[in-house]
Amino acid sequence: MSITYNNFINGKWEPSLSGKTYKSINPANIEEVLGHFQTSTSEDIEKAIKAAKDAFADWSATPAPKRGNVIFNLIQLLENNKEDLATVITKEVGKSFREANGEVDKTIEAMKQFSGEATRIAGETIPAHADGVFAYTIREPLGVVGVISPYNFPLGIGIWKIAPAIIAGNTVVFKPASNTSLISIKIMELFKKAGVPAGVINMVTGSGSVIGSSLGKHPDLKAISFTGSTDVGFALHKQVTERGGRMQAEMGGKNPSIVLEDANLDETVENLVQSSFYDNGQRCTGTSRVIVLRSIAEELIDKLKKRTNKIKVGNGFQADVDNGPVIDENQLNKFLYYVNSALEEGATLEFGGKRETRKDMEKGYFVVPTIFSNVTRDMAIYHEEVFAPIISITVVDSYEEAIDLANDNNFGLSSTIYTNDLSKSMSFIKRIESGVTHVNVPSNYFENQFPFGGKKSSSIGPREQGSTALDFWLDYKTVYLKG
Repeated sequence: MSITYNNFINGKWEPSLSGKTYKSINPANIEEVLGHFQTSTSEDIEKAIKAAKDAFADWSATPAPKRGNVIFNLIQLLENNKEDLATVITKEVGKSFREANGEVDKTIEAMKQFSGEATRIAGETIPAHADGVFAYTIREPLGVVGVISPYNFPLGIGIWKIAPAIIAGNTVVFKPASNTSLISIKIMELFKKAGVPAGVINMVTGSGSVIGSSLGKHPDLKAISFTGSTDVGFALHKQVTERGGRMQAEMGGKNPSIVLEDANLDETVENLVQSSFYDNGQRCTGTSRVIVLRSIAEELIDKLKKRTNKIKVGNGFQADVDNGPVIDENQLNKFLYYVNSALEEGATLEFGGKRETRKDMEKGYFVVPTIFSNVTRDMAIYHEEVFAPIISITVVDSYEEAIDLANDNNFGLSSTIYTNDLSKSMSFIKRIESGVTHVNVPSNYFENQFPFGGKKSSSIGPREQGSTALDFWLDYKTVYLKG
């Protein structure tokens, strides 16, 4: 029998006022229920926001370096609980145990970066024109803020949004993705053990349409940081900004990788497999469009098919498995929909394109990594985010045509070019319309000490992580002082 988990409000575990719960399941075996979680209401949100408001005065008055001590403590807790956390991620998200361990490692790296930010909350001292006036700026927390995280990196993204928010002195209401509620329970347990006072971080689980709308409209919530779909992000942005709140959003991607004639094709193929297929393509920075010069297209496709055939799909706990299942039935159906759409619109299926139902996988949402060629810019699969292990290949005759096609999209998160031509590399870096870009590096590569975010419909508001991590969570106050 599975456990029923409660919301985390004011340092305590409390059931929802609705009296209702929902279940989280293992996508590798949908008969395995991982737990039941609270179906929260707007009244539960009110309780969480009140707890955060009550905690704000003391927490914001706590010296920033002492707030940062919580993150130092969290690093060790993450290290000590690495295997348990990776196990929960594999069970709840479906990713391989190898990739789940990688997520924990990345989270630890991010906390090492954030832990030092508490001593770098600096203002400016600027000469004043008036005699006898001393002028300077200070940076202050906003108040109660909201964090809404996705399912694909539930530990990493949840923590690396919450950490800078509380380092800055804010108090938080956290809404995790419903299908990764169990790992979010672990996040609350870790922060509590790390020394976060009651009310500083509060978590409510349940429907995104109910909780997200309640958070978006609430006048006491000064800011919301969101990662998820573009449609939801823009709708939430409208709610938040119409009442004068701040909004930060990391949303969709349709990331291009250009392959030129002089690219090392063996290395390129390895990078494409890593960025397109691992984690089942459920990465916002993953490559989904490959734009290749005609002279090498046939060779690239042949090498990519042979390498893709070596990808092992199965239960994520098997040592040699590369990909587990996609997250849920909706994502499975989305994968199948875009496979059919591509075929109907004239793309050529080179590999995969089906659900995997062999022995031991018939009870899960397993799919075969998929390659389409002859994809044109008028096809849905070229423009729309699929968030699944599908590569669409488009052949071009020149570098200029490749750049034009790469930028012909509403998204602008990540990009890559594969070439040994320095001139074209620098041209690409300057002209590509993405917030993160790479040369001979997979499109999903990132390091936490650098700012992260996109252009166009991929992002809203200040960047996350790196030197800009606290910008969204702080306000400036200008001081003029005369004795």
